[in-house]
Amino acid sequence: MNRRSLLKVAALGAGATLAAPAISKNVREWRMVTSWPKGLPGLGTGAERLAANITALSGGRLRIKVYAAGELVPALECFGAVANGTAQLGHDAAYYHTGKSEGCAFFTAFPFGFTADEMDAWMKYGNGQKLWDELYAPFGLRGFHAGNTGTQMLGWFKREIRSVDDLRGLKFRAPGIQGRILQKLGVTPVSLPGGEIFPALQSGAIDAAEWIGPFNDLALGFYQVCRYYYSHGYHEPGPSLQLIVNEQAWKTLDVELQAIVRTACEASTRDMLAEYNARSGPALRTLVKKHGVLVRPLPEDVLMACGNAANEVLNEIHAGDRTPKRIVARIVEDFLAFRKDITPWTRVGEQAFLNARRLPFEFKLK
Repeated sequence: MNRRSLLKVAALGAGATLAAPAISKNVREWRMVTSWPKGLPGLGTGAERLAANITALSGGRLRIKVYAAGELVPALECFGAVANGTAQLGHDAAYYHTGKSEGCAFFTAFPFGFTADEMDAWMKYGNGQKLWDELYAPFGLRGFHAGNTGTQMLGWFKREIRSVDDLRGLKFRAPGIQGRILQKLGVTPVSLPGGEIFPALQSGAIDAAEWIGPFNDLALGFYQVCRYYYSHGYHEPGPSLQLIVNEQAWKTLDVELQAIVRTACEASTRDMLAEYNARSGPALRTLVKKHGVLVRPLPEDVLMACGNAANEVLNEIHAGDRTPKRIVARIVEDFLAFRKDITPWTRVGEQAFLNARRLPFEFKLK
């Protein structure tokens, strides 16, 4: 990359969208399919900002057109659409595609796994990106993290959860590994894209639903049909979104354009996380004070039951790997090893501070 290009990349900052300069003759026009309803705050707008930044930073040499869920392909079919060349790019969550490989889950979030910062650490300074590249290679894809919503809520319930017995028989919108974990506790998991959750709750097709957190949940109106809003979001402590790229298309990009895509994805991750952190507090206050939502923590015995079920699923995934190079088993092993290394500092550093901030005093201007 030349000096001018480096300066352009540095200017990106935390996801700021730049004005696109004049378009050169060597223009590529790429399609990005997404799993998000058009204009959905956070996820949908985050994908649009990512596309705009790639276009701007490339000087218009790589122009990205974004398609919302259903405009070009159905919401949950981004993986196949990018693999077969219908689109060059896709923006969604890797764990939507555990049907392709159970290893996909670890690159969004695994229950009781990594926070957003810990996920970044694993990807950049552990073996995360290397293992992800290996996992996606047989599909003709490569993945980059391009967004993070921060710790999520467990979800919305029409009735209170006091024990594991209250989970049994619930039809619960819960994708991927979380659905498999809850199934062990008697839940019937249902996989639905975000745009279909509200009507399913309203009609009674499902009894409860996990989506993201206050910022999006307020906008989608779940409080209109569910009164109880539960944490802990153990299932997605730091869920990352992905930009998937068709490998053959990727190879047509020069080194500068590849670096621009990577850098725009990194900026998108931090930008989206900042937006969710900024918007979720005010949204939560609105849900509670204006709409009467009851926020509840999951009882400890229920949380323990979920943890034990998560451990069972983790072992099943590890033991069930039949890939030639044991890629899924190696992902599990590396995930656990990195988690063991990083969590002592998280506890002594960030968690200890958050506990201290709960002391009964407040900052007040005199």
